[in-house]
Amino acid sequence: MSKHRLLIVEDDFDISNMLRIYFAGQGYEVDVAPRGSVALEKTRQNLPHLIVLDIMLPDIDGYEVCRKLRTNTRTSHIPVIFLTQKDERSDRLQGLELGADDYITKPFDIEELKLRVQNAIARAERESLTDPRSGLPSGRLIEDHLRRIIRKDDWALMDIRINHFQPFGEEYGFVAADDVLRFTAMLLNEIVDEWGTPDDFIGHAGGDNFIVITTKDGASEILKAVKTRFSEEILTHYNFMDREQGHIATTNAAGEQENVPLMNAGVGIVFASDQQFADIREITEMAAEARRSEN
Repeated sequence: MSKHRLLIVEDDFDISNMLRIYFAGQGYEVDVAPRGSVALEKTRQNLPHLIVLDIMLPDIDGYEVCRKLRTNTRTSHIPVIFLTQKDERSDRLQGLELGADDYITKPFDIEELKLRVQNAIARAERESLTDPRSGLPSGRLIEDHLRRIIRKDDWALMDIRINHFQPFGEEYGFVAADDVLRFTAMLLNEIVDEWGTPDDFIGHAGGDNFIVITTKDGASEILKAVKTRFSEEILTHYNFMDREQGHIATTNAAGEQENVPLMNAGVGIVFASDQQFADIREITEMAAEARRSEN
């Protein structure tokens, strides 16, 4: 099972270090941000599965951090647990109104916080809000976003599939395969940050399939960067011999040796102007067909 990523936003070093050590010992991948601005930057670079967020921070407070997360398309789905010394009803209500998922007051029981973290992540995955490996929006969140854009006239949707992903996983194992999915999520975030807009959407439709929804103007640069950077940077996931020979030597179901190409990104793109779409399935099916026809 892949590790869930936590971001601890806390300016008290003793508390943040204690939480980092504790949750790392529980099998989580933990990052720490001492300021709100740092937290927003870290979240943009590598989406966490959950954020533990202190309200009292030295630059912008936790409420403002939460508000920025909730108003950004790519971070609005991330569960947030507020961590604070305040215990006033008005403070709790303010956090919940901003979309926080839970609230725990210092001094806190670490076992209780662990259960709250587990429950919030499980709830997000159970409701098909996020993929457990990539941390990206999935299922219902993708469908909701497609329904919002279907009547707009300046969007482009990319259907992105990792070609030859399955044989890679069979040869290298599920841990290495999960690493590729996390790498892909990070790569898409970096590329959309560089060439897209804050309102662009990145989703993980399942397995080796991702989507990016951007504007018509930014689509060509994003598409070019995805194909180029993926082909270049995916090489680090292979051993030296496979990189040198440019393929994986495997044995197929018939017992015959087969050379499987290294992974690359297949991308199909659909624009709002292509036709009048009546259903979100028309969008995704047209994008998938465009991806298949590029090969």
